[in-house]
Amino acid sequence: MTAPVQAAAKEPIVLMVDDFDLAQFSAVAAGFGQQRFGFVVTPNVDHIIRYHDDAAFREAYAAASFVLLDSRLLARLLRVTQGRRLRVCTGADLTATLFSSVIRVPDRIVLIGGSESQAQELSRRYGLSNIRHFNPPMGFIKDPAAVRECLEFVEAHSPFRFCFLAVGSPQQEYLAVQIQSRARAQGLALCIGASLNFITGAEKRAPQWVQHLSLEWLYRLLQNPQRLAGRYLVRGPRILGFLRGKRLVIRPRTATPGSAGA
Repeated sequence: MTAPVQAAAKEPIVLMVDDFDLAQFSAVAAGFGQQRFGFVVTPNVDHIIRYHDDAAFREAYAAASFVLLDSRLLARLLRVTQGRRLRVCTGADLTATLFSSVIRVPDRIVLIGGSESQAQELSRRYGLSNIRHFNPPMGFIKDPAAVRECLEFVEAHSPFRFCFLAVGSPQQEYLAVQIQSRARAQGLALCIGASLNFITGAEKRAPQWVQHLSLEWLYRLLQNPQRLAGRYLVRGPRILGFLRGKRLVIRPRTATPGSAGA
């Protein structure tokens, strides 16, 4: 009798991560320039679950110029499950630092998502004179005409110092990939989720001591249980099983495979 053929072992999903803290990457972003395009993604627990489930999302992450760990909780879990210690650079902290310490008054800033009042508040608070704002409709990523309008807006205001994509995940990552593939925009784009809500006061962020205890997710859940209960209490615990099936790779500092001209 022929011996049964054993199924080949499933290859682990690989996640490439850049090991920067806030100060280190703020300096990288400040010097990125406007002669090429690149984009930043900021994985948290919810993103890792989507990364496991969605091949298109994995492709978007693979195209990113920088993958910055957004979650102190995820950093702790990686330390426990894989013995890896990674620095954290949250999208909210990075966005706040760029506006307060890096962006200059005349710099061209493109803002995709958020409200007109938020764009005005950013201009007023930081004394900026060159913010260009466009808020696509809800669910725009499924409408080719709406996506094209958004892409053309970004391209019409290129080159830019920074383009903040604040339309939620995975929409912002898919949009960033399309901007990159069209090769008509130059500057650094950042997928920042709800970061604008924090710095404009639309949403209150957890106190520093809560953040450092890796409990910011619990603080946000208590602030908005109806919207976030499914994400944090039902979907979130799946991360414990998924991390065992992933191989974490820290990219060399010189490697930015998603950036044009790199």
